[in-house]
Amino acid sequence: MSTKEANVTNIEHVSALDDSLHPKTDQERTVNSKDYIFMWIGDGVNIGNMTLGASVIIAGIATLNLFQTILAALISIAIISTIFALNDRLGYKTGIPYVVQLRMAFGTKGTIISSLLRGVPAIVWYGIQSWIGGTALNEIAKIVTNGSFDNIFICFVVLQLVQIVISLYGFHAIKWVETIASVVFIIGLIYVFYILVTQYGTEITTTWVQAEGTWGLPFFALIMVFLGNYAGIFVSAADYSRELKTGLSNSKRGALYFIPITLSYGFVIVIGAMLASATGVTNPAIALPIVLNNDILAVAVSAFIVFTVIATNMVANVIPPTYVITLLTKLKYKPSAILAGLLALAAFPWLLVQESSAAGLNMFVLIYSAFLGPVIAILLVDYYIIRKQKVDLQDLYNDEGSFAGFNPAGLIAMFVGAAAAFIVVDIAWIIGLVVAGLTYYLLNKYAFKGSSFKNGTSFK
Repeated sequence: MSTKEANVTNIEHVSALDDSLHPKTDQERTVNSKDYIFMWIGDGVNIGNMTLGASVIIAGIATLNLFQTILAALISIAIISTIFALNDRLGYKTGIPYVVQLRMAFGTKGTIISSLLRGVPAIVWYGIQSWIGGTALNEIAKIVTNGSFDNIFICFVVLQLVQIVISLYGFHAIKWVETIASVVFIIGLIYVFYILVTQYGTEITTTWVQAEGTWGLPFFALIMVFLGNYAGIFVSAADYSRELKTGLSNSKRGALYFIPITLSYGFVIVIGAMLASATGVTNPAIALPIVLNNDILAVAVSAFIVFTVIATNMVANVIPPTYVITLLTKLKYKPSAILAGLLALAAFPWLLVQESSAAGLNMFVLIYSAFLGPVIAILLVDYYIIRKQKVDLQDLYNDEGSFAGFNPAGLIAMFVGAAAAFIVVDIAWIIGLVVAGLTYYLLNKYAFKGSSFKNGTSFK
């Protein structure tokens, strides 16, 4: 029996957590490097990211030009990949999920608050993506039935039920969905890019490429929006890295984020801006059929959208809230996955994806990222500076051990960081990250030094 397997055995005696939250052993990990790359390509190619790209075009006017948009995307991708590679290390080394990682900085009870900050936005995005997919599925149904069927809500419910079924099979099923879907996505995107360049080049050049743009707050705000869109995912990096087969160096794992995210996220952002420039419409689900203007192609594009929705939700919006529900309710993985899907049905996504809601969607991203910036800062400071990458797994899983209760240092730093972030909402993520990280370090060094909680006082 390996040391890690022995640790898992010991953990079973001290933890009331469901088995799905126990550390993954080497034998339980099924995702190789190729699967991991395809997974992040599949996640990056989605309509939500296209919408963010389209947000640089407002009422037919570009706030940023081509160069500024690409530069903002590259800066955000570099930051995203770096944080991913840093925060995934604990999950990769030990096999623990995000909700257990939170215990180190927030305590077993404090984890309830911090885990909800990841779970709730994921469920909302689950619903938003599914509604967009339901809209595309409805377009297919209208074309196939010659207009005799037209009900987005029914299509939304059907698609959501399909996703719930897929999610029941866990990460093993998800990786195959992502591998197949990512190949289809890239082919489809290349075709759309070709159509835009050859048929709408003049409109795109006039509206976007030749625009003066700005290097002021809108430029940095767009970087924050791009970052905010990944804020929930890289906070819960351990949920993904715990599935990755062992034996990879830190630099190689970092490349597994940077390469696919650059290819997919960067490409999709550019296409989103091009679509909005060509059509004046910021909702890609509506803009794509306008550009293609052909029933057969419209069906193909709508099917493409449905696939991207499923692929994105399986990675970003199913696993994290399912683990959060498992943690909070003590349910098994499958009932938790079903509940996450049902909650997404009740998230009223149709109110967030209207044409008039593009600005509101950006604001939603900025607001929740104001809380997730502090959380990621606290996790990184805790693991790398306070603990120096040394964690006692058995103690971490011991519900009555030194991590029991609340860690005031973590909670205070999180709320101080979030409060500071709201001073300038457009750049909330970076403000919250810096303020919370510094606050957490100072509290541990001076206010709670030497207390019973390894990095703060435990209030049980």
